Amino acid sequence: MAARVLLVDDEINMAKTQAKILQRKGYVVETAGNGREALRVLGENPFDVVITDLKMPSMDGMQLLREMNVKERGCAVIVLTGHGTIESAVEAMQHGAADYLTKPCNPDELLLKVDKLVETKRLREEVEQLRREMRAFKKFGELIGQSPQMRNLYLLIAAVSENKSTVLVTGESGTGKELVARTIHRQAPWADRPFVAINCGAMSETLLDSQLFGHRRGAFTGAIADHNGVFQTANGGTLFLDEISEIPLSLQVKFLRAIQEKEVTPLGSSRPIKVDVRIIAASNRDLEDAVRKGMFREDLFYRLNVVPIHLPPLRERREDIPLLIEHFVNTFSTEYKVAPKKIVPEAIEKLNAYAWPGNIRELQNVIERMFALSRSSEITLADLPAPIAGFAEKPPQFHDRVELPTLEEMERSLIGAALRKSQGNKNEAARLLAIDRQRLYRKIEKYQLDQESYLSEVE
Repeated sequence: MAARVLLVDDEINMAKTQAKILQRKGYVVETAGNGREALRVLGENPFDVVITDLKMPSMDGMQLLREMNVKERGCAVIVLTGHGTIESAVEAMQHGAADYLTKPCNPDELLLKVDKLVETKRLREEVEQLRREMRAFKKFGELIGQSPQMRNLYLLIAAVSENKSTVLVTGESGTGKELVARTIHRQAPWADRPFVAINCGAMSETLLDSQLFGHRRGAFTGAIADHNGVFQTANGGTLFLDEISEIPLSLQVKFLRAIQEKEVTPLGSSRPIKVDVRIIAASNRDLEDAVRKGMFREDLFYRLNVVPIHLPPLRERREDIPLLIEHFVNTFSTEYKVAPKKIVPEAIEKLNAYAWPGNIRELQNVIERMFALSRSSEITLADLPAPIAGFAEKPPQFHDRVELPTLEEMERSLIGAALRKSQGNKNEAARLLAIDRQRLYRKIEKYQLDQESYLSEVE
């Protein structure tokens, strides 16, 4: 939509000349012969820029400035002044004028000033629109975004928060699965009850059993006192289970019963305990694929997948990146007790174009790095990590090139060595590698180690 300009001048020929210059550039132009007429025109239509002479009959430019209330109308004012009366222009700017021009106007200077004011107004309106949209979504806690995917997510959260249906949140690492779980809990009627989170892939099978369901004193070596599991700790509230795909098959039956019967049996006890918790599980793996491969129980999958919520990666909702950048800049400004840093347009362009394999978590870390390492009030391309800025540091030079193994090659070699040392016994190999048997199965399949001869010796 073309910007609108109002010319206020009692010199008709001067106004016509300026109007033609602006119209050739695409502006919509109207004219008024004095301040009173200008107020009438301003009352009928909004304008982006007003250009007014200072010396006019009936109502001069200074009186017009006082009457029109520049801030409320949201338009910029340029005053026209003759040579030798710059003091009047300065006084006009003290009353709200944005700029001034001396008469007769240079056409290029006129266009330059109008273009600049129109662009400034457009950018200010865009920023304010972003702020309004962020405020509109404030009730969803720290979830930031106004893309179609995020709007649908907000509607789904609002709907599921009213009941205790089991929720399965899927998505790549760093997309904010735990944040979604916490938001669902905070929107629920039982928000004052406990929210307990546990990572199912970060502990051994025995420890995970104890953490989930609790144990009684003497249940295993080191169990010197009774311990309530997270089901009991979260009673009445929400239990968030991250990396649900890592629960060993042997524990999945017990976990399924806990969900179905709403009761848990601690290790070392034969008496079940009733619990009332909302279950929210999360996974960055394809659980349906794990079911097909026999690594995850099908009945447990369907029990968890009552309300599925999939979080899209950041690269699929790029329109949310500017909002997230502004959010993290404000967050770390407060944390580091500094003024918000200005990010130059070239750096913003690189941030918007980057693929963000680590998703929101990676973006958050990058913004924090800018605050931690840069003392400048401005962020430039030089402050961005090399992969984002689009350049790489010069690699070290070697006289004889040495081919180093990749991480995957090293991992495959270690797993193969453990299997050979254990003569194909997977339980023993998993112990040597300090990982659980299910994870070892996945690694064997990934690296096609099931084709090796030593695996057939001992199962």
